[in-house]
Amino acid sequence: MAARAGTAPLHVMVKPAGPRCNISCAYCYYLEKEGLYPEERKFRMPGAVLESYIRAHIEAQAAAGHGEITFTWQGGEPTMLGVAYFRRVVALQRALRPPGIRIRNALQTNGILVDSEWAEFLKKHDFLVGVSLDGPTRLHDRYRRDRAGRPTHAAVMRGLERLKAQSVAFNVLCSVHRHNALKPGEVYTFLRDAGAQFIQFIPIVERLTPEGTLAGPPRPGREEALRPAPWSVSPAAFGKFLCDVFDLWIRRDVGRVFVQFFDVQLGLWLGQPSSLCVFAEECGPALALEHNGEVFACDHYVYPEYRLGRLPGDRLADLAQAPRRREFGRAKARTLVRQCRECAYLFACHGGCPKHRFARAADCEWGLNYLCPAYRRFFRHAGPQLEEMARLVRAGHPAAQIGASGRG
Repeated sequence: MAARAGTAPLHVMVKPAGPRCNISCAYCYYLEKEGLYPEERKFRMPGAVLESYIRAHIEAQAAAGHGEITFTWQGGEPTMLGVAYFRRVVALQRALRPPGIRIRNALQTNGILVDSEWAEFLKKHDFLVGVSLDGPTRLHDRYRRDRAGRPTHAAVMRGLERLKAQSVAFNVLCSVHRHNALKPGEVYTFLRDAGAQFIQFIPIVERLTPEGTLAGPPRPGREEALRPAPWSVSPAAFGKFLCDVFDLWIRRDVGRVFVQFFDVQLGLWLGQPSSLCVFAEECGPALALEHNGEVFACDHYVYPEYRLGRLPGDRLADLAQAPRRREFGRAKARTLVRQCRECAYLFACHGGCPKHRFARAADCEWGLNYLCPAYRRFFRHAGPQLEEMARLVRAGHPAAQIGASGRG
């Protein structure tokens, strides 16, 4: 089936267990969402909400002409619901799937509860699994500890080995924080040698209120004197991290290891739209669905003022195209500071994630992305090689051919 012109797939980050998690990462921005639901104890998406969502997601995507529909299950920690819960998910998808439509599932996990039953289920039903892993033991365990303060690295690696033993397709999501950012080569090499062929590096940037709690996203035009949380990566460290990892990657791993940041940038250097919301011109539509059916504009904006509606009741497709959601998306471009609008790298960045726009620009205008110095450092460093790879692709050659000149 061919998608209708201008109908990008609708992305929904589903939180079937809400913010419930079996570990307590110091830098996690989602655990605090328990405070939005003070009466909740189970944090388990009810059957009626689950069925309503699966039906609505399939209907919205099929109506737009998309022949392949992906469901993305996140948390909190979704594996806490158990394998039986996801057997129900698969059964509902099978029952509600129209002829000619392919269903795919992606599940993000910390890996700790992945036993042989989970691994066999994920393989049987062709789930793509994202495993959170912040590098070798001492760097991972710095912030990723369980609720009793115990390290989690060994348990994650056991879960990862079970996935590999079943040949489950997986990628690694590595949060780049204050400490592992200082060891780019060690982190990248560890992940690569652990068998990660697909890697996402997610910069940790959070702010604290004067009371020491996590602050919400900044509001355009409203300056706030809030300090970055102590685990946040600095722009200088993140810029160096990206450059050092890029240098390691381009010497030997182009075409063998796929780093999301580099893949997205190559696409932008080719003049393509960003496949990652962070560097897209507008936000979304990438909705967040909470365990109780509430729908939000983005999973980084799960706050009452960004609530769009609720399932069952509202139509998912209508929420995605609602004026409030569209205005939320367009605000990303509309609120760019002048330094961004005049930047030579605007095409590759588009001001980054609005959640991180709380720094001052060179002319003291408020609202520059905190990570702007990191991105600019990377663009200057890697730009010539990205341009060369883009030239190869346009000429019909694989980007990996840059190895002839880019690897030493």
